Amino acid sequence: MRKFAYFLVLGSCAMTAQEQDAQQLKNIYNEALTQSKCYAWLDHLCNKIGGRLSGSANAQKAVDYTKAQLETLGLDRVYLQEVMVPHWVRGEKEAAYFEVNGKKTSVPVCALGGSIATGKNGLAAEVIEVHGLNELESLGTEKLKGKIVFYNRPMDPALIDPMNAYRGAADQRGAGAREAAKYGAVGVIVRSMNLRLDDFPHTGNMGYGKLAESEFIPAAAISTNGADLLSQSLKANPKLKFWFKQSCKKYDDVLSYNVIGEIKGSEQPETIIVVGGHLDSWDLADGAQDDGAGVVQSMEVLHLLKALHYKPKHTIRAVLFMNEENGVRGGDKYAALAQQNNETHVFALESDSGGFTPRGFTFEADDAALERISRWKPLFAPYFIHLFEKGHSGTDVEPIQSPNVIKAGLKPDTQRYFDYHHAATDTFDAVDKRELELGAAAITSLIYLIDQYGTN
Repeated sequence: MRKFAYFLVLGSCAMTAQEQDAQQLKNIYNEALTQSKCYAWLDHLCNKIGGRLSGSANAQKAVDYTKAQLETLGLDRVYLQEVMVPHWVRGEKEAAYFEVNGKKTSVPVCALGGSIATGKNGLAAEVIEVHGLNELESLGTEKLKGKIVFYNRPMDPALIDPMNAYRGAADQRGAGAREAAKYGAVGVIVRSMNLRLDDFPHTGNMGYGKLAESEFIPAAAISTNGADLLSQSLKANPKLKFWFKQSCKKYDDVLSYNVIGEIKGSEQPETIIVVGGHLDSWDLADGAQDDGAGVVQSMEVLHLLKALHYKPKHTIRAVLFMNEENGVRGGDKYAALAQQNNETHVFALESDSGGFTPRGFTFEADDAALERISRWKPLFAPYFIHLFEKGHSGTDVEPIQSPNVIKAGLKPDTQRYFDYHHAATDTFDAVDKRELELGAAAITSLIYLIDQYGTN
């Protein structure tokens, strides 16, 4: 890494490299907060296209739109990367109620992504409430056969980072149906991954693992208010019946695309820096926070660098990945082709934690690399960016396998992220323009420094 201590002579005044970098970050932020395109791009993705579930017509519209927008930026290359993706369709709006002494109480539910349907008449059965997968074995087939398993372990509100709370609860959504089916359960209801109490069910991916298709059972999410109400009602009436209906269906895989734009490096064009987000989203809303924000921030990095007439040393590539939500096919395909083509990646950053105010970055890097990158913290201090810590980078950049590649994730303030994540609330109006632009500026600043000084 070059030292900040040497001097550059610019006209009649000497400027240290650190001062030059500070000025460049200021230029990036000024441009992002006054001339950015990302909010308008997000407006179109959300309000003109909408939810972009893999395999859908809207997903293809998003591919076409973002490719066309990247082509307006004067990049060195814009192209599509073919990838086969799952095609699951939700169908009619789901419905559910529980019945006690002939009285029906409706609760909000939605099918989990990848689930099978209930059948046209719905599914009704008694309910067994559990708080984790480990409880199933102790209950056994005798108590679970013919029942609907109700997973009701909430995200832990005591964890300061909501992402950790999410990871601590999501296994019941992903594996709940598979595990319950082994004991003869006929369906699964899962408490929504949400710290807030509201009436919006949150979808998300689930899988059946190695179960035979004949063993598949339907799985739905229930809103947090609905989960609390059902739990309270079960305590008073353990034999109550729960009914839900969903008409979702899985079709054959279809062809889709990663969308890629790049600025070729002037000194090391064969060495690549990636910034990306995932273009697909769930279908209940617009996918604004998850992950329209990350998509347009990644596009904005290229826009800002071009607007500032910056000529990068390395090739800087924005990748809009397809199918993060229910398969990671886009991320896997990108990594496979990168390896096949002997591409060398030195850095890969994903923005997939919402468009909220940026606080810093998480890195998958060794101690020495993180210490070197952390030396840039004073440059970010004027912009209230302070977190430089180890942590998850991003689901789509995880598969990239270049030697010594450092992977990173934008770390915004995510306290409200799960109010919107995978729910009908994830709409354009949930994203603040200035916060979105600040995130784009933070990412561009880090990409600039990585390009200037490398990672080792």
